[in-house]
Amino acid sequence: MKNILVTGAYGQLGTEVKNLSTRYPQYNFLLTDADSLDITDRASLIDFTVGNDIRYIINCAAYTAVDKAEDDPDTCRKINTDAVRNLAKAAQAAGCGIVHVSTDYVFDGTGCIPYKDTDRTRPVSVYGKTKRDGEKALLRQCPEAVIVRTAWLYSPYGNNFVKTMIRLGRERDQLSVVYDQVGSPTYARDLAAALLTIVDQTLQPGHGKGGIYHFTDEGVCSWYDFTLKIHQLAGIKSCHVSPILSDQYPAKAPRPHYSVLDKAKIKQTFDVEIPHWEDSLKRCVNELLKMERTGE
Repeated sequence: MKNILVTGAYGQLGTEVKNLSTRYPQYNFLLTDADSLDITDRASLIDFTVGNDIRYIINCAAYTAVDKAEDDPDTCRKINTDAVRNLAKAAQAAGCGIVHVSTDYVFDGTGCIPYKDTDRTRPVSVYGKTKRDGEKALLRQCPEAVIVRTAWLYSPYGNNFVKTMIRLGRERDQLSVVYDQVGSPTYARDLAAALLTIVDQTLQPGHGKGGIYHFTDEGVCSWYDFTLKIHQLAGIKSCHVSPILSDQYPAKAPRPHYSVLDKAKIKQTFDVEIPHWEDSLKRCVNELLKMERTGE
């Protein structure tokens, strides 16, 4: 049985990887977080990876507090760049594969057609720059590594936009949400399924499928459109949502105005089926409402 290391296993993406891992009984998943495995400590990380005969690493760990990163760049870089370099060194030492999750923030968001994996990166925030540098560090050490960029991630777990909009929709009579930022919402469960498909295929010798890929759910919307759909599915009718420009909701870190990613490569290479964001959002909201009813 091949051992697979999952870092950040108790965040929203890592939790979905854990939930879906039961579909792969031929693998033994070692689920870790910062308390059980410090990926910023290169020596101990290498010892763990080699000592446990790790055959593949799924890196779900990341610093994702985009605004906070502007005031705390050192911590952000330590996790998003330096730790990724450590994981690359550990993968080299163990002779194992690795898949790493990155972000649409490596682009400046000024485009108007879906970004391809070959498009020039130009991050404009600390978060984006550290994620871009992490990609480069990984590919320098492990050219056969797989990097999957995603965007607008949400799930029933952790902190995310869907859960926040449901909470605020219940608490307030009105909300203002930006409508000039466009992207593709991504259910973490869909991304987790894609990551496990990638692992299963690239564990094969001579797979030749390393490189950068893009994954989001299908379809495009604004944060305003996204919010309206969230409230509709959650049965929230008493909160009026108003569309506003990004300039009317200033944030410390600049956000990409256009975050749509071209997914042709990942669909062709790994034969993954990607659902529409509205269908996946319905599944997630239903799961959230069920968890509320059962007290999970």
